[in-house]
Amino acid sequence: MPRPRGKQPPKYGCHKASGQAVVRIHNKDHYLGPHGSPESHEAYARLISEWRLAETESIKSERQTNQHQCDLTITELVSLYRDFATEYYSKDGVPTKELAEMKLALRPLRQLYGRTLAADFGPLKLKAVRQHLVDSDQLSRGVINARVKRIKRFFKWAVSEELVPPSIIQGLSTVSGLRRGRTTAREAPPVRPVADVWVDLVVPALSPPVAAMVQIQRLTGMRPGEVVLMRACDIDTGGDVWIYQPHAHKSEWREQSRIVPLGPQAQEIVRDFLSVDLEAYLFSPAKSEEWRNAQRGIHRSAERKTKIYPCELKARDRRKAKAKRRPRKRKPRDRYDVDSYRRAITYAIDRLNKQRTSDNLALIPKWYPLQLRHSRATEIRKSYGIEAAQVSLGHRHADVTQIYAERNLELAIQIAKKTG
Repeated sequence: MPRPRGKQPPKYGCHKASGQAVVRIHNKDHYLGPHGSPESHEAYARLISEWRLAETESIKSERQTNQHQCDLTITELVSLYRDFATEYYSKDGVPTKELAEMKLALRPLRQLYGRTLAADFGPLKLKAVRQHLVDSDQLSRGVINARVKRIKRFFKWAVSEELVPPSIIQGLSTVSGLRRGRTTAREAPPVRPVADVWVDLVVPALSPPVAAMVQIQRLTGMRPGEVVLMRACDIDTGGDVWIYQPHAHKSEWREQSRIVPLGPQAQEIVRDFLSVDLEAYLFSPAKSEEWRNAQRGIHRSAERKTKIYPCELKARDRRKAKAKRRPRKRKPRDRYDVDSYRRAITYAIDRLNKQRTSDNLALIPKWYPLQLRHSRATEIRKSYGIEAAQVSLGHRHADVTQIYAERNLELAIQIAKKTG
């Protein structure tokens, strides 16, 4: 019978106190009779033979288990990963955006290679999935590269769980990202700062909570996800400059703190939304709904030219009574999220452009909350330098700030005038 590799049989020894032969197997001593006697050697040989048989069966069982795990298909592996990702990519019991992004990344993998054994997935198949995303012409080059990285992360998890051989991730790591100008994948335009003139035109058309978020973000350079989470309990109002520390932010999982100074202008805006409930979010969609209802009433009263008849007052009373009996199913949320904040700005721009089209005025280009962060970064870099922009935006590395802050073209022009 073949000897199990890497394991030596337990040695024949002597128990000095009793003078008997002894062998220790699995932390248990077996006494074999007088040391050196033929009976003791016979008993030793019998025990070692049984030990080798048990070890061989254990190795076979382990190999069969590994073989069974390597027989997993991509669909089965994705199913196992979903259970892990649902728990891992959640915050305070709520799924994060990364969970949705992982599902989108794994969808084409499952569609194209769902019945393929996970152990047979290699670099060429990953390139085929990537080319499928390119041919769909729906995603930009950057998004495709991000989804390919998530597929690699999925297989890295599978390797760590010993569900696929380590050679899988070694092979997939050789697949590099798509390069600009060397692929047919479309290029997404870079995010640019938004001019103040366009922001000033849109702010009056926004509800007070959304207008306040836009102005605060423009003054501080906060991320959209940070400004929508503002609460009074997260703001230290003890000094001349208030300090806001979001209770949740993008880099929290890296154990990196986020501190946002609020100057006098930002303080004036925030002060109007402070309330007795310190844990309530400052900018509530319910307040926006109240403002819109009030605006509708003002516009209707201003546009009305006829008097209000008694029958109309009775109809209003009936509608109010009906609304009380059948309350609104969907109540406004206690705070905005990044998407609803962005949509509120988009709706206001569309509404203004409709009026400007009829007045033959130039249309307002669509802009988004993230561009306000770029605008602030560019402004700070121009006046105070790249390090100041890095600190204000809360970046760990200045290379990241380079993405947000546009280079000071005026300085380059002045240098060219003097030295070029």
